[in-house]
Amino acid sequence: MNKTTSIIIALILVIGGYWLFTNKKVQPTNVVTQETQQVMETPTTDVTNVKSFVVEGGNFTFTPTMISVTKGDTVQITFKNMEGFHDLIIDEFNAKTKQLSAGQEETIQFVADKIGTFEYYCSVGSHRAMGMVGTLEVK
Repeated sequence: MNKTTSIIIALILVIGGYWLFTNKKVQPTNVVTQETQQVMETPTTDVTNVKSFVVEGGNFTFTPTMISVTKGDTVQITFKNMEGFHDLIIDEFNAKTKQLSAGQEETIQFVADKIGTFEYYCSVGSHRAMGMVGTLEVK
């Protein structure tokens, strides 16, 4: 091997070694990101107080027409539209489904944080005026 080849090989080894050691990335082991903190601070729902109901909607009617829960309960309502085009809304709890075609369903959930009697209704056209209403009682 001649002297020039030896120098070139030595330079390649030196430059390659330098590059490997200076570009090595160190991964921190105990990093807490803002995203992690947000996940840790997210409140959880107490599933023991969830009250689930299925409300079916038809032409100008809901079944059942009465739902009763206790203040503080998490209320989960699955609205199943059996015929026509309907939705289910409870204004006082800002709870509402999308307007659904026959055969569709949607589940809404909210906390019953007020005592009283509240109306749920269909907002499509004059369906509410034609009797498509029900009552949510919070004791």
